[in-house]
Amino acid sequence: MDLSVDLGGLCLKNPVMSASGTFGYGLEFSSFGDLKELGAIVVKGLSLKPKKGNPVPRIAETPCGMLNAIGLQNIGIENFLKDKLPFLPWKETPVVVNLYAQSVPEFGVLAGILSDEPGIAALEVNISCPNVREGGVQFGQNAKAAAAVVSEAKRKCGVKPLIIKLSPNVTDIRSIALAVQGAGADMISLINTLGGMAVDVYTRKPRLANVFGGLSGPAIKPVALKMVYEVCSEVDIPVIGLGGISSAEDVLEFILVGAHAVQVGTANFLRPDFIFDLIRELPQAMSRTGIASLEELRGGLETVEPSPVCA
Repeated sequence: MDLSVDLGGLCLKNPVMSASGTFGYGLEFSSFGDLKELGAIVVKGLSLKPKKGNPVPRIAETPCGMLNAIGLQNIGIENFLKDKLPFLPWKETPVVVNLYAQSVPEFGVLAGILSDEPGIAALEVNISCPNVREGGVQFGQNAKAAAAVVSEAKRKCGVKPLIIKLSPNVTDIRSIALAVQGAGADMISLINTLGGMAVDVYTRKPRLANVFGGLSGPAIKPVALKMVYEVCSEVDIPVIGLGGISSAEDVLEFILVGAHAVQVGTANFLRPDFIFDLIRELPQAMSRTGIASLEELRGGLETVEPSPVCA
């Protein structure tokens, strides 16, 4: 079976990547499997300075999913480069750094710091961040703001490929995808978490201290598949799909709607060894569907023109 993937020059041995925020800095999962087996390691979102994150409780289980309001707690970019990256198998497995910032110039500074770092294969820009200069609206909810982030990061990242992670909390995901492609994105990943909340009827309090959080897990997979399909139908750059993947068949579903690779997130909390088993199970799932390479399946969904959906 040919599991290899070419993401516009970023070559992976298989299409399975970890999702930022669910796999720590990679090292935390090394006792559950060989990190060299992964297609790529996408590390926890990093900011210029260390960040404490939100108060607890920060995680709440929901039917078929999970809400989180971690608040992008991280050790900061410099501490990661000094204390974490040297111990990752970056020569065998591409390491992708997810970037978190609250202004366009700050994204540029982060990209510039990593532009000459040999251990970093690519940058993933999280545009689901609040733009503090625009009253807290997410960069990813406005095509112009999203494009501005991409342009600045692209200007500073050197030859590092730039992955833009899209928010699903928008009216038209296609317009955002086209905007970031036009601004210079090399790849797109989607979807990030859906906005949600949970309450306790007995205490009459929110189950998250932050009140609102991001919903992930199998509950969001139908939304993710739809948005990945829509974006793959519009853009010319590779797309990485994520959202609720919990089986090898799920991986193939994302490939079928056009994705080049996938990221696995919430399932890592349920079973820390899940992503490693998933890679071993993927060839068997491919055999069951009658394919020997992912290229045979990619974008091959047979469909008629979809009709507008009325709720």
